[in-house]
Parts: sequence; C-alpha cells; structure tokens
Amino acid sequence: MIYAGILAGGKGTRMGNVPMPKQFLLLNDKPIIVHTVEKFILNNNFEKIIIATPKEWINHTKDILEKYRINLPKVEVISGGSDRNGTIMNIIDYVEEGSTINEDDILVTHDAVRPFLTHRIIQDNIDQGLEHSAVDTVISAVDTIVESEDQEFISSIPRRDNMFQGQTPQTFHMQKLRQLYNELTSDEKQILTDACKIFSIKGEKVKLVQGEVFNIKVTTPYDLNVANAIIKGSLDK
Repeated sequence: MIYAGILAGGKGTRMGNVPMPKQFLLLNDKPIIVHTVEKFILNNNFEKIIIATPKEWINHTKDILEKYRINLPKVEVISGGSDRNGTIMNIIDYVEEGSTINEDDILVTHDAVRPFLTHRIIQDNIDQGLEHSAVDTVISAVDTIVESEDQEFISSIPRRDNMFQGQTPQTFHMQKLRQLYNELTSDEKQILTDACKIFSIKGEKVKLVQGEVFNIKVTTPYDLNVANAIIKGSLDK
C-alpha cells in the first residue's frame, strides 16, 4: 500500500514572533498546511494521508481540515515526535497499528510547509518509490557550494555539477526505513538532517527525483513573502 506522511511537527521558531506554528499561517487566505494536503488528496493512490503535528495542535489541525472541507476518512491527524525522524517513525507506528506493514509498502513524506509541490513530483515519488527503497526530491545546485569544517576557512569546494539541493517529498519502503533507523547508534542519530541520510549512512542507494525551483519551504518571514508572490503570480495568469 501507499501512504502519505505530512510532517507538521515543527514549532516554526525561525518565523519569528507569530501566534502559531508556521504550517498554520495563512497563504492567500488559507493555511499553508491546507494548500499542501490538498495536493495529496488529488492523488488517488494513497491509502491514508497522515498528518503529524505537535500534540497540543492536533485539535486545531482537525478544526482547520473541517473548515476547509478536507476532513475525509483517509486523512488522519496524529502526534509528531521530538524531531523529524521521530515524527516519521510515529507515522509508521500508526500505520502498523491499523494493518501489517508489508515489504513493498511505501511512505511518501513531505514537509507541511512546502505547499507548491506538483502532481508530477508526487507521482514520480510514488513510481520510483515502488522500485527503490529510498527516493529524494532534489534540484541542481545553482550556486557554488563551499564546505568549511571549522566555520572559518574553506575546507573544500565540490564540483557544482555533482551538487544538488534537497527538497521533499522523500519516499521510503517503511520496513527498510525503520530497520535502518533502529540500527543507528546514538551518535549517528545526532547528525541526521533528514531521513535519506539514514540510508546514506548505511550505504544504501537513494534514487533522485527532479524537483522544482518553486517547491520552496516556508521557514522565515522572507519565505512567506516569496510564497505569497508565487501564489499571486499563478492567480494573475
């Protein structure tokens, strides 16, 4: 089976002085998270769309879904974890509570605050996720990437044509993801930036899917301004 996991567990501290987590802020008079969930609802491949949010915001999330008429039986709201990968593991645990997870069952994970993903990106993740244990959505790096190990001097400058910027969705075979995560040491878990790194650390291949430049993550006030400009531009066409 194919599941979607919407990662809405963050508190949005980089957004500044706002009254609620960033996923609930308005984008063109509609919460960011609603824009995101609507994209997944339009794809009929998903058995369940599971939204993982801070425990104290579960009821608020459910109220928003009802207000915007997306409180469908296939959409569930659960509590997220203490970090990104903990949230993903909570989603997998929730799926397993309802049914047995098979070897070929996949989870398409996506940031709640990336509202501009396309139907093509979702479908590419599903198609490649059925063939590969892990899939990452990326775009080619435009700027030169500079590495500095001591934060003062350049350690290396990798070839730009080998560099990519990570986005989401990221898609995984659930059994494999949990197996590899449980095999990590505490030190390895501390250096995780996303779930694909779990596969990388363990020497597993991660298939790339082409993202889009406009598939931005709304993290700061500047990002929110850019997102409003993107959506205004699409409406003006």
